[in-house]
Amino acid sequence: MNTTYSVDLEVHDTKNIESNSVNGSLTVIWRDWDKLLNEPQMVYVSSVNPGEIKGPHLHLRRTSYFTCIHGKVVFVIKEDNGNYIEIESSSEKPTMVIVPKNIASAHVNLSNNTSTVLALADISWKPDDHEMENVTFDNYNWQKWMKK
Repeated sequence: MNTTYSVDLEVHDTKNIESNSVNGSLTVIWRDWDKLLNEPQMVYVSSVNPGEIKGPHLHLRRTSYFTCIHGKVVFVIKEDNGNYIEIESSSEKPTMVIVPKNIASAHVNLSNNTSTVLALADISWKPDDHEMENVTFDNYNWQKWMKK
């Protein structure tokens, strides 16, 4: 099985209407006609403090689509065969990270400030649904991401 876990996102410069100078950018996360994902049922923002790890865990029914919109994080995905995939996403290089249901993942903040991650999900979270399981990545080297 060849699974795609990331997609580079479109970034477009925005311009000042008077001077025509670049005043920022627009990053496309989701458009209904892209067919990258079905219409999201949930959109949320998650923050992770400097040097902290969120996860690892897996969702039993939900596929999630993550993009770091402030700061820099690395997503660590554990495939069924035990291999780890590492994907960086940052505000400078926006990448959407796709974590399918039943695949474990975690993310680590690589920046010196709090990083913010925008998440879209194909199934919305409910407080009593119990569709998430915490797991461990016993043989994964978390230390390589920690600042010396």
